[in-house]
Amino acid sequence: MAKKWGQRVRNWMTKQMGLPQDVMMDLPRITMIGQIHIYIENHRGLIAFSDKELRLLLKQGQLLIKGKAFVIKTILPEEILLEGKIDQVLYLNDHS
Repeated sequence: MAKKWGQRVRNWMTKQMGLPQDVMMDLPRITMIGQIHIYIENHRGLIAFSDKELRLLLKQGQLLIKGKAFVIKTILPEEILLEGKIDQVLYLNDHS
């Protein structure tokens, strides 16, 4: 019950204050440029990295990015910039 109420309050505040949903709801913000560049903000940490795969922890689940020739250009506590050939971006929920 408290979870639903908290969600309703966040939704209402987001609409009333004109704030982006990712800020109020703790969602990741993902910016892609074609298949060569992806910038992810508001993640919870790096789980795995190779030249073909990047896996990040999110508040709810994980983000899996698959491709080729991956290079991490920037990594900060809640932001990451990945370059390479991106083939897939998948959300994996907690029950996957």
